Amino acid sequence: MMKKYIYLFAIFSSCFFYACKKEAQLTVLKTVGFGSSLTASKNAVVLSRLNDTTSVVTFSWPAVVYPIKAAVTYTLQVDLPSDTLGAAAWSNATSVAVGNDVLSKSYKGNDLNTLALALGLKSGIAGNLVFRVKAYQDQNAYTKAVTVNVTPYIAMSVYPLLYIPGEYQGWLPATAPVMAALQPKLYEGYINVPAGGTYHFKFTSAPDWNHINYGSGANGLLTTDGLAGDLIGPGPGYIQLSANLNNNTWTATKTTWSILGDASPGGWDTDTQLAYDAANQVWTVTADMVSTGSFKFRANNAWAIDFGIDAKGNLAYADSPVYGYNAAVNNITVPVSGNYTITLDLHNPANYNYKLKKN
Repeated sequence: MMKKYIYLFAIFSSCFFYACKKEAQLTVLKTVGFGSSLTASKNAVVLSRLNDTTSVVTFSWPAVVYPIKAAVTYTLQVDLPSDTLGAAAWSNATSVAVGNDVLSKSYKGNDLNTLALALGLKSGIAGNLVFRVKAYQDQNAYTKAVTVNVTPYIAMSVYPLLYIPGEYQGWLPATAPVMAALQPKLYEGYINVPAGGTYHFKFTSAPDWNHINYGSGANGLLTTDGLAGDLIGPGPGYIQLSANLNNNTWTATKTTWSILGDASPGGWDTDTQLAYDAANQVWTVTADMVSTGSFKFRANNAWAIDFGIDAKGNLAYADSPVYGYNAAVNNITVPVSGNYTITLDLHNPANYNYKLKKN
């Protein structure tokens, strides 16, 4: 009888050991990968209005075979070359969900242009973007990266413009900054004026002196008298200019820029100052930000000229002495807490924008 129990126990132990060993094998993930490389239909793309609505590049990749037969999710990741190296490689990448078991992604010109500008490529200048594909089921697999040289563009403003030639830029209307009329006959924009000189300027209706020129008239109003004197700014600095041709008034306000809010280091009490980058015509700051709060950009540490975002997420004036108060403008937030480089770009009055780059 004892031998029988010993025999049965041996059989049971053997089965249990085999089952455990078999189960252990099932729980070990087998490494998977792409069988071949990611490919791009073009290695260079020049973007313009002419190819806005047509496909300009297509990315293709092979399927990844996982041990379990189930849907595989593919994501295209895009980044600048400098952000794909080091310990934080690809941490700033833009991820584009492609879908389950989808093995290609095509970009129309307008979509690729928007992506390139958002990642920091400059209008009219060729720059590289790096692409790779991530596959996921029970683990991630990545393709090798491919590089595409992209030249983005910014469409010319469809708003009426006034040009701002002056001593600060050699009195050349053809290369002068502009103001745009986002409301009828109400023009607004920014210029950067270096120290030195008389700070004189005028407004012109075209990039030359052969059309309407606006100078200083009686009682500080604008006049189209070609012999009128110059307009005079408040001195060196980053100047907000406006011209209201409904009543021929104009303004010039010197500004510095900051962020303020409980997402920023100083909360709602202390402004975090931005520094002006003259080479790139933008204001920047690097700061630790928190996702549980929000912030706005504001001028001169006051709530007279400040920006939030509109319902589409675009930069928009919340307070402006030119356009008034807009209650529909919301505060800005960061997606996750961390250290960010924040950029405010006001050099194109028809395309004020900002960027958040997590470091």
